[in-house]
Amino acid sequence: MLAERIAADHGGHVVRSFHTDTEPSPVAGVDTFRHLSPAFDVRDVSGATVARLVDDVTIRADLAGATVRGHRGWYRVLSDDGRLLRLVERHTDPSASLASVLAPVAALFGVEAEVRADSARVNDASGATVAVALPLPPGRERPCEVVTPPLVARHEEALRRLLAPARALGFTVPHEAAVHVHVDAAPFRRPAAFANVVRLFGWWREHLGAALGTNPACRRLGPLPADLLDLVERAPADGPAQWETLAVDARSTGLTKFADANLTQVVAAHPLRDTLEVRILPGSVDERAIVRDAALVEALLRRCLDDRPLPRPDAGTPTDARTALLDLASDARA
Repeated sequence: MLAERIAADHGGHVVRSFHTDTEPSPVAGVDTFRHLSPAFDVRDVSGATVARLVDDVTIRADLAGATVRGHRGWYRVLSDDGRLLRLVERHTDPSASLASVLAPVAALFGVEAEVRADSARVNDASGATVAVALPLPPGRERPCEVVTPPLVARHEEALRRLLAPARALGFTVPHEAAVHVHVDAAPFRRPAAFANVVRLFGWWREHLGAALGTNPACRRLGPLPADLLDLVERAPADGPAQWETLAVDARSTGLTKFADANLTQVVAAHPLRDTLEVRILPGSVDERAIVRDAALVEALLRRCLDDRPLPRPDAGTPTDARTALLDLASDARA
């Protein structure tokens, strides 16, 4: 509904695709399942991407009481192996029905898909499960994460064209919601700049949460590893070889994407996406508030590019944490 409304406003169309995510596994001995769920890519009249609308499995509280499974025949495809799931995604049609979606995968393995009333499964010739398709759990059609392409200008206007239709259609901010901001990771692949980012989200965490109004109900947030904070204080001088050493060491500190700042792609040997992700902005359908908070984050990250080490904050969170952070950001050299 929202995807169709945005597409109409842009004179474009909607393309079905899959969204990859993970969820806890109820099966003993398997920590998580990786899954493909419905995604809707909005294209404008020229075919350029306007936005991508996907599920967010961290949104749960607002779904209590939902009972209908497989809304509009929607389903998810599960596997316990990321490599197999990527193979499944490459060979399946996101617009196919649950009963037929795994047929091309079965053909790859030289077997027949096992199709039942509300599921489909592919096992290889030895009986090992490759993938399973199941109806979406009750209520999972309701959460909608709006993912934009990179925005380089007129940010508020671009967001308004996505969020105004959501407001008009009655969309609300979920209990666990957050806004994630991605910026280009390349400038932070220097020891001095990376160390300052770690200091910002380590030393200034309390100030950031207070200034931005981080949602305490938001899932998958947390501090950066203490070992990472210790590591950057011993970081070598800038240089390509020094950065490679620091990146390798940073990967061994327990770094995870589920933190206030996702730095995993900054230090990855083969990044899946070339971004530094800030995850602590509160959920919102107000483009003005989103741009205001994103501007503060941008200013602070620009300060991190200054080779001077970021200072520690004064003891205790000030009455106005935003002012303290703006003062910090304004200390950047021109």
